[in-house]
Amino acid sequence: MVAALELYLDVDATRRVRTLWRALEEEGIPTLGSLHQKHRPHISLAAARTIDPDAAAKALDGLTVGRGLSLRMDFAGQFVGRVLWLGVTMTTELMEHHRIVHERLSAGGVEVWEHYRPGLWVPHCTVSMRVPNPMMAPAIRRCLEILPLTATVTGAAIADHANDIAHPL
Repeated sequence: MVAALELYLDVDATRRVRTLWRALEEEGIPTLGSLHQKHRPHISLAAARTIDPDAAAKALDGLTVGRGLSLRMDFAGQFVGRVLWLGVTMTTELMEHHRIVHERLSAGGVEVWEHYRPGLWVPHCTVSMRVPNPMMAPAIRRCLEILPLTATVTGAAIADHANDIAHPL
């Protein structure tokens, strides 16, 4: 199980990432689009095994989470375990927003994984959780074809797709 505080992208950016997902799927590379029907292109500000959506909403009450942030994806990357992603350029605005969100979550008793905390977080838009090793280089090349990608954050939610949770913030 994984729960996350997801930031959702504007219509054009969402369309472009979904087009990438379809292109990769046609090449036999599984993407978030096929992992779960409810996945949508997003940037996770925080993640943990579970996140209580009510506790997170209470901790973030009064804060506009992400909405209106401008994002730019300029590179592709890979995490250990065959995870492929589009890298979000770190801006002062994004990093400050991330820090404020984590301060509020922490003060509200909402625990998240260490590698999502300020100073360790790598902002990214996951493309695939399990690229077959021989397909990683072609998958990265395909990602690079859609970059750079600019986006505006249009919404946020606590999401846990395995448990059918999507709690808008």
